[in-house]
Amino acid sequence: MLLDFIPLIGAAAQKLLDLIPDPGARAKAAEDYQRALLDIAAKAESDQRDINKVEAQSPSLFVAGWRPAIGWVCAAALAFQYLARPLWAWASGVWWPAAPPPPALDDMLWQLMFGMLGMGSLRTFEKVKGAGK
Repeated sequence: MLLDFIPLIGAAAQKLLDLIPDPGARAKAAEDYQRALLDIAAKAESDQRDINKVEAQSPSLFVAGWRPAIGWVCAAALAFQYLARPLWAWASGVWWPAAPPPPALDDMLWQLMFGMLGMGSLRTFEKVKGAGK
């Protein structure tokens, strides 16, 4: 959210920093700006972690179950695209040659899967290194 605007904010802040004539004051202002950005990012990340903890503890399936549901939908889509669809195409080609080909999913599925698995592997790396405790 806010982090998406950092490049825009950074460009504007750099122009403002360039207006400071004293190089020492300019360097100090740039350091303060960087520190403030890091504090904002750390606060946003901390707030999101707190929200995730509360969501995970919820007894409601609609609150705590949305992340696993996304995973299952991705798994079902992968199973359709790479198992069921080819078998369907083969079977229809053998027994019903005039049947239209089955629908295909686009490559956005790979981006979703790699994003989900990438985050999972980072967490595994943290656990292996002992940072997950």
